[in-house]
Amino acid sequence: MTADQSTTVTASGKDAQYPPGAQILVRDEVWLVRTTTRTDHDGARIEAVGASEFVRDREAVFFTELDRVELIDPRDTKLVRDDSPNFRRSRLFLEAVLRKTALPQSERGLALADQFLLDSLPYQQRPAELALSGRNLRPRLLIADVVGLGKTLEIGLTLAELIRRGRGERILVVTPQHVLEQFQHELWTRFAIPLIRLDSVGIERIQREIPAGRNPFTYFKRVIVSIDTLKNTDQYKHHLERINWDAVVIDESHNLINKGSLRNQLAQILAPRTDALILASATPHNGNARSFAELISLLDPAAIRDAENYRAEDIAHLFIRRTKVSPEVRDQMKGQWADRGPSQSVRCSATPAEEKIFEELAEVWLPADGRPSVSDVPLFPYTLLKSFLSSHAALKATVAARIKTLEKKDDVQGTAAELSALQRLRELTAGMTEADSAKFAALVEQLRTIGVGPKSDTRVVVFSERVQTLEWLRTVMPAALGFRAGKAADAAARVMHGGLSDEQQMQCVEDFGLADTPVRMLFTGDVASEGVNLHRQCHQLIHYDVPWSLIRIEQRNGRIDRYGQAHQPQFRALILTSEIEGAKDDTLVAERLLEREDEAHRALGTAEAVSGLYRAEAEEKSLIQDLLRGRTVDESLEAHNASSADDDAGMDDFLAGFFGSVGDGASAREEGGHGGGSVPQAHVPRLFTSTREFFDEALREVFPDAQDRLDLSMDPESGLISFRPPADLVHRMKALPLDYVREQRLRERLLVTLNRRLAEHSLQRARESSTSSWPEISLLTELHPVVEWLTDKVLVRLNRQEAPVITAGVDRATYLVQGIYSNALGRPTVVKWMAVTSDGAVDDDMVSLLRRAGVGPSMANPMQVHDTTRLGEAVPDVLLAAEAFLEEHREAWDEPLRGPIEQYKLRLGNWEQPTLAEGGSSLAGEHAKERLASLADSLLTTGRPMLRVLAVLAPAAS
Repeated sequence: MTADQSTTVTASGKDAQYPPGAQILVRDEVWLVRTTTRTDHDGARIEAVGASEFVRDREAVFFTELDRVELIDPRDTKLVRDDSPNFRRSRLFLEAVLRKTALPQSERGLALADQFLLDSLPYQQRPAELALSGRNLRPRLLIADVVGLGKTLEIGLTLAELIRRGRGERILVVTPQHVLEQFQHELWTRFAIPLIRLDSVGIERIQREIPAGRNPFTYFKRVIVSIDTLKNTDQYKHHLERINWDAVVIDESHNLINKGSLRNQLAQILAPRTDALILASATPHNGNARSFAELISLLDPAAIRDAENYRAEDIAHLFIRRTKVSPEVRDQMKGQWADRGPSQSVRCSATPAEEKIFEELAEVWLPADGRPSVSDVPLFPYTLLKSFLSSHAALKATVAARIKTLEKKDDVQGTAAELSALQRLRELTAGMTEADSAKFAALVEQLRTIGVGPKSDTRVVVFSERVQTLEWLRTVMPAALGFRAGKAADAAARVMHGGLSDEQQMQCVEDFGLADTPVRMLFTGDVASEGVNLHRQCHQLIHYDVPWSLIRIEQRNGRIDRYGQAHQPQFRALILTSEIEGAKDDTLVAERLLEREDEAHRALGTAEAVSGLYRAEAEEKSLIQDLLRGRTVDESLEAHNASSADDDAGMDDFLAGFFGSVGDGASAREEGGHGGGSVPQAHVPRLFTSTREFFDEALREVFPDAQDRLDLSMDPESGLISFRPPADLVHRMKALPLDYVREQRLRERLLVTLNRRLAEHSLQRARESSTSSWPEISLLTELHPVVEWLTDKVLVRLNRQEAPVITAGVDRATYLVQGIYSNALGRPTVVKWMAVTSDGAVDDDMVSLLRRAGVGPSMANPMQVHDTTRLGEAVPDVLLAAEAFLEEHREAWDEPLRGPIEQYKLRLGNWEQPTLAEGGSSLAGEHAKERLASLADSLLTTGRPMLRVLAVLAPAAS
C-alpha cells in the first residue's frame, strides 16, 4: 500500500466518519466535532464548535448531504513547536482528546461511577452494568426495584455512562408531573446532567421564542416533560414522530400497559425512535402475562416468543429487580438506611355521633344478617363505609354526590328508599365537628407524642384517600396543636392531592423537603404514593385512613422508608372501632391489611405479589367483592393468589421469582443475570491523574489573566472556585435548568468545586433553605458543562491540522496516533491510542509510553528546535503502519461485539411474529424482523479506521 492509498478523508462517501474531537473544514472555517449521528435523509448530523478565528467558540450543526464537510487529511498534519512551560499546551491537548473521545461499544465497564455525589453502592450500579453488558442489542432495560432503593440514581448513573460513550446527547425523560422537578433536581445536583423542564407552560414559552413550525423538542438536547403533557399525542405526535433520541427514560412505566390508552400510544411512538430506552417502575406487572409482555416488547420486540407463556430467563437481559432484603442490597445498606419500625395500629373508639352512623350503615346499607342493601349498586355501600372510615367530611361529600346523581334519574320513585336513607345519613353528619371525631382526637394525641408543634422541627406526613378529609384536617389541625391563627397556622400545614396543578404539587414536595420552611404537616392523598421523596426532613408517617390495598400501603410507606433515610421510619394507622353489633369498622379490613403488608415487607421485601393481582385498584375491587361474598381479608388474599397461580401455571416461577420473593438468595441474582461481586470498571486512558489537575492547568493555559478577565478566586483551603462566566460559557448555560440559572444568578457568577465534601455540604444546605433548593456550589465532574467548556477551549488552542512536537525521553521520533473504527451508525467500536516510531514499530498503549518518556507536569521544556519538516515527511508512512496494525488486530478486537450480535440474530431468527399484536399481519412481522436484523448488522464495525496524528515525541539533542 502506498501513501496515496491511505484513508479517504473527504465527506462525499456515506461511510465518512467524524469522531468527537476531530477537526473538519466547513464553509472555509475549521470546526471541532462534538457529536455525530446518522439521519434518515440528510446524511450525518454533526454538532460542532468553531475552532478558527472568525467562528471560534460558536456552536453549529451541519448535515453532510447539505454541506461539504471535509475531515482534515491526517497526512497533511503540520508539526508545530510548543513553547509553553512543561509542554503544558501539548499535555492538555492530548488529555482533552482523550476526554472528548467517546468510549467504544466494546468497553463494558463503568467509567464514571465514582465521580458523582452519591455513595458508591454496587447494587445501584447494576442497571448501568446490565445496560452496557451487550446482552441486549441496545441499552434498553426495565428497572423494577421496589420502592425506595434509588431508581432515580440508577437511571442517572446509566445516562452518565451513555453520555461518556457518545450515546446520550439527546435525552428525553418522561415522568409523572408531581415528580418532574424532583427528577430534574437529582440529575443535575448529583450527576451534572442538565435537563430543561418542559411542562405545558415551558413548551408554550419555547414555541413563542422559536420560529413558527419549529419542533420544540429540537430546541434543547436534554429535556424532561410530564407524561400528562406528552400523552396528548394529537398535539405533540407530529413533533415526536420527527425526532430521534439517544436515550428515553419513562418513569412509573406501569402506566403504559393499557393498550390503546394515550400513555400506551405515547410509548409506541417513542420506543422505536430511541437507541437507549429505560423504563422504571416498582410495580411493573398487572397480573396479566400478555400485558407485561407488551411492556417488555417496547424494549425488545423479539425477547418473548409466546406472550402467554414465558419465563424469567427470557427477559433477564432486559430486567432488573431487587428489594431491601435482597442480599446485595441488605449487605451494602448496613448503617446507611435505618430499618423501618413496626406499623402501629392506633385504635380509636367511635364517639356517640360516629356510633349512630355505624348503626345506620349496619342496619340499612351493609346488613350482616343477609338482608339486601337499600342500594341497588352492590359496591356503593362500601364506598359509603370507606368515606365514613376516612371522616365525616368525606362521608358528607359522598352522600351529597349520590343524592345529586339519584335526583337526576327519571325514575326517582324507584330510588326513593335509597334517597331516604341518604337523607338520614346527611342528617347524622350535618352537625358533626372535629369534637365528634375519634380519629381526629387520636391524631392530635399522636402528633403531640411524636413532637409536632409550634416549637418543634418535627415533621409528619399524613395520608388520606379523600380530598375532603385532607382539606378539613389542614383547616382544623394547626389550631388543635397550638399554632397561632393566621399565617403561622397556614404555613404549618400543607395539603397535596390530584386536584392541584403540577406546579402546586411540586411546590408542596419542595417545601416539605426544605429544613427551614415552616411547614410541619403534609396532608396528602395517594398522588404522593408514587415516586415522591418525602424522607429528607421526615421519618414519621400516619395513615389517617388505610387504603384497601397492600400495594398502596407499601407505596405510601415508601415515601419515607427509602435510600437516604437517616432515621428509623415510623408508621402509625388510625383504626376506628365500634361497639355496634355487625358494624364493619377498621378492624375488619384496615388493621389486617396493615399486618399483612408488614409481614410481607419484612419477609420478602415487597407485598406486591401477596394477592397475585399486582395492581392497587384490582386489589381493592376484588377485596370488596369478596367481602360481599362473606370472605375475610385473609381468605380473599389467599383465594386470589391461588387463582392467579392456576390461571398462569406456566408463569408461576416467573411471578414468584421476580414479583414475590425477589432476591431471596443467590439463585435469584444468578437467574436475573446481574449477580453479585464488584461491578467491572472501564479502562479509561488518562494523561492527567485527576480532573482537578487537568482543570488547574487548563485554566492557567487558557486564561493566564484569569484573575482579571474572569474575576477568578480559588480558595485552597475549602476548594471553592468562583469566577464570572465569559459570554461563550453563558451561552452554554441555556441547557441548564432555568430555575437554577435564575435563582443562583449563574450568568453573573459561578461557584464550583472539585471538593466532594464541599459540594455535598452545599447540597445539604440547599435542602435546609427556603430560598432555593438548588445548591450554590456544584461539583466539577467530567460531565459538568464548565469542564466540557474548558476542554473545548484547550482543543482549539492548536490551529487547523496542527500537532505539537514534544522533547521527551525517547531514542527516536515517536508519533502519537489515534485510531478509531466505527459502525454504520457512526459510533466508535474500537478506539486505539498508538505510539508509532518512524521505522513502523507500534505500541498500542500510548499513555504508558508517555509516562515512560517522562511526559508530565514536572518535565522541563528545553525549548529545543526540531526539524519539523523532516519529522513531517515520515507522517504518511507512520499512518500506513498504524492502519496495518489496526487491520491486523481488528478481528480480535471486534469479537466482543460480534458474539452478542450474532446471538441476538439467532434469537431473532427463532422469533415468530405476530405474537403480541392481535390481528397483526405476517408481512408486518417480517418487516419488523428485517428492521431488527438490519439494526444488528449496523452495530458491527464497518469501513476503514479514522486516523489522526496527535503529537510527536522527539529525542533531546545529544
